[in-house]
Amino acid sequence: MSVEAGNTVSVHYKGTLNDGTEFDNSYQRGEPIKFEVGSGQMIAGFDTALHGMSVGETKSVTLDPSDAYGNINDELVQAIPRKSFPPDFEFVVGKTVQGQQQNGQPFLAKIISQDAFTVTLDFNHPLAGENLNFEIELVEVS
Repeated sequence: MSVEAGNTVSVHYKGTLNDGTEFDNSYQRGEPIKFEVGSGQMIAGFDTALHGMSVGETKSVTLDPSDAYGNINDELVQAIPRKSFPPDFEFVVGKTVQGQQQNGQPFLAKIISQDAFTVTLDFNHPLAGENLNFEIELVEVS
């Protein structure tokens, strides 16, 4: 049986950047991921790469940003007043911070810079703008 949209699959994978940095690895967690192909649960390029694969097959793919987390969006880099943070907050450039938007939605952002009045945050996904390399092994399909 080869994979098509609507199938539920279990896959093992290793994800790396072009410089060899590993950003995720299901083998290290000791458990494949399970999801429905075509449901939007996975990034588009990863999902598409599975089409036509059979159980036991492995595949290496490289996804450009448009098939992964998108390009870096400069509009998602924003200066926020320091007073938006707790008074004892420790600002560390490069650190990821968590918070809630006004509508209650959680967010993650990376501190890019700071001064006496503002903190500049990058709300882009940490892998935005990156080519992603995956080694994929199809474990199960139903």
